[in-house]
Amino acid sequence: MYLSTSRAADVAGGTPVPNGPLRAVPGTVFALGLVSLITDVSAEMVTAVLPLYLVAGLGMSPLAFGALDGLHQGATALLRLAGGRISDRTHRRKLVAGFGYALSAGCKAALLAVTTPWSVAAVLAADRTGKGLRTAPRDALISLSCPPQDQGRAFGVHRALDTAGALLGPLAAFGVLWVVADGYAAVFTVSCCVAVLGVVVLVLFVREAPAPAPAARAPLPPVRTLVRIPGLRRLCATAAVLGLFTVGDAFLYLLLQRRLDLPAAYFPLLPVGTAAVFLLAALPAGRAADRLGRRRVFLGGHVLLLGACLLLLSPVPAGPPLVLGVLGLLGLFYAATDGVLMAAAGPLLPAELRTTGLAVLQTAQALARFAGSLMFGAAWTLWGPGPALGIAAGGLGLSLAAVAVFGGREGDGPS
Repeated sequence: MYLSTSRAADVAGGTPVPNGPLRAVPGTVFALGLVSLITDVSAEMVTAVLPLYLVAGLGMSPLAFGALDGLHQGATALLRLAGGRISDRTHRRKLVAGFGYALSAGCKAALLAVTTPWSVAAVLAADRTGKGLRTAPRDALISLSCPPQDQGRAFGVHRALDTAGALLGPLAAFGVLWVVADGYAAVFTVSCCVAVLGVVVLVLFVREAPAPAPAARAPLPPVRTLVRIPGLRRLCATAAVLGLFTVGDAFLYLLLQRRLDLPAAYFPLLPVGTAAVFLLAALPAGRAADRLGRRRVFLGGHVLLLGACLLLLSPVPAGPPLVLGVLGLLGLFYAATDGVLMAAAGPLLPAELRTTGLAVLQTAQALARFAGSLMFGAAWTLWGPGPALGIAAGGLGLSLAAVAVFGGREGDGPS
């Protein structure tokens, strides 16, 4: 296990120091990982019950849920750019991230007051606004705290801690629903309290490196200048093309639940399997990306997602092999793509524009996934879940082939 170094320079964003055979990650990475762990417990408690709450409880159609899932993925994506620009101009990445965490915590409380599908959608849009504002500043704090050759490992450690929260959140939701029948309000209440704790930990324990001394200050280049960086441009195109055919995990869980005829009370346990695999694989995937090349690992992760879709389409009988296969492949997909994409982009970007550059990449991916969720929901409504998944799998396979052929040479990590 990689532990945080306690030296003040590392907490403020210094270089990791050797610690026997293992090197410690900076304190900034570890502290942000704890914040993400706590916040993900809160977020995944809601996410775990949301598909059934909306589709079975409030009667939302698959098309409407596809629109809402797309909103959850990317409708507020442009706010990532705003958060990135504000952070880079003010050098207050922790403050911007903290505001995003606090906004999301408030939205958990607001879920207690709304009872219609589209009022829930409005609250979720505000929650995604908070996530959009905080994600790029948080990832920039991680990226700026370690040297280029350790980016994959640092993001792997952070994502492992983050995913521990994603593992505990559905278990907490399951526990609440087990004790309280139809206890969605109880789930939302506990989720809100946990989210507030995450904000407190951020305020008390995350430290930001001092802002650089103002040299001859020229205006920061606009976003279009960042997009001209060849490596960043390739990463944006790759993330967008693949994101268009990335089936959201909520849809995969609904499809799996239908195949298994799983009772509603057990539905929150499906994300637990994915999170457990993600937790175990996040750090090894990050280290592999540092050694083998981050683009290769990122593409390999999407091959695993394609495998999960094909397994759901296969005639494999409903049972443990199907469940373990789908959830395992989905967890490996997240381990090989989530932090790896940010680790690939970080070294390409100047420090003074690190947050904005990461926000550009995140926005490209989020908007593509938003469009993909809309298309998948529409296909499900028109032709049914099987054909919709088949179309998505075919599109993902063709996209992977196109990116592999035309995506350019490996330039984002060790070759």
